[in-house]
Amino acid sequence: MLSQLIGAVVRAIIVLLVVATPSLILPGTTAEGAQMVTLVGLALAGFVAMEYGATYPALVEFRDAPPFNRVRALTLMLTLFSLSVVIAGGPDSSLALVLRALGLVMGAALDFPWSPMTVILDRLPDGMAPVSLAEIKVMVGLTIFIMLGALAIFALLLRLRQWPNREMAFNVWINLPTFDPTAGGDVVKRLKRDARINIILGFALLFVVPMIAIFAARHMGMSILGSHHTMVWGIALWMFLPLSLFMRGLAMGRIADMITNRRARLVAAVAADAPRTAY
Repeated sequence: MLSQLIGAVVRAIIVLLVVATPSLILPGTTAEGAQMVTLVGLALAGFVAMEYGATYPALVEFRDAPPFNRVRALTLMLTLFSLSVVIAGGPDSSLALVLRALGLVMGAALDFPWSPMTVILDRLPDGMAPVSLAEIKVMVGLTIFIMLGALAIFALLLRLRQWPNREMAFNVWINLPTFDPTAGGDVVKRLKRDARINIILGFALLFVVPMIAIFAARHMGMSILGSHHTMVWGIALWMFLPLSLFMRGLAMGRIADMITNRRARLVAAVAADAPRTAY
C-alpha cells in the first residue's frame, strides 16, 4: 500500500513537471500565465495521484500494465521540451540546431499532397513571413518524428517483451476501467472492434484536429500563431491525441489476442483430458 502511494505521488510530480515544461523554457511567461499553468498542473497531478492511489481506477487505463502510460507521458514531455527548445534556443544552442535540422528534414519529407503537414500549411493565414512558416514546418516535422518513434517503441515492446508482462495476471477491470467485458457479445470481438475504431480515429484526428482548431480560432478571433505557448501546446496535443488512440488500439488488439490464445489452450487441455475421462 505504501509503495502504491509513493508511486502515485511520483507520477503526480511527473505530470506537474510535464505541464510546466513549456513555461520553464519559453520566454515571456507572464504571472497570470504561470498561475494558470500551476492551477492546471496541480489539478491534473491530483487526478493522477487519486487514480494511481486508489484500489480501482476510474478513467486511467492500463494502470498496472507498464510501460503504456510511461511511454505516453515521456513522449508528451519530450515533445513539449523539444518544441520549446526550438523556439527559445538561440543560434549558439547546439541542441536547438540539432532539433531544427531534424525537424526540417522531417518537414521536407512530409511535404506532399494530403499529408498532415500540408493540412496545416494550407490553412495558415496568407502572407505569413517565410521565417514563421519555416518554424512551423520544423515544429510539425519534429513532432511527427517523435510520435512515430514512440509508436515504434511501443510496437517493439508488444513483440519483444510480450507486453503486458506474462509473469503478472492481467486484470481487465483495473487496466480497462471504461470497458465492460460483461456488456454483451463476445469480448474478443468487442476488443478487436474497439481496436480498429481507435486506430481509425487516430488517423482521422491527424487531419481533423488542425482544421477544427484553426476554424475555431478564426471564429473566436484568436490567433494561434500569436503566442509561442499556444503553438507549442497546440502542436504537441495535435500529435499526442492520435498517438494515444494508436497505442490504445494496439494494446486492445494485443489483449484480444491474449484472450484468444488462452481460450485455445483451455480447449486443447479439455480435449486432451476427454479421452482419459471417457476411459
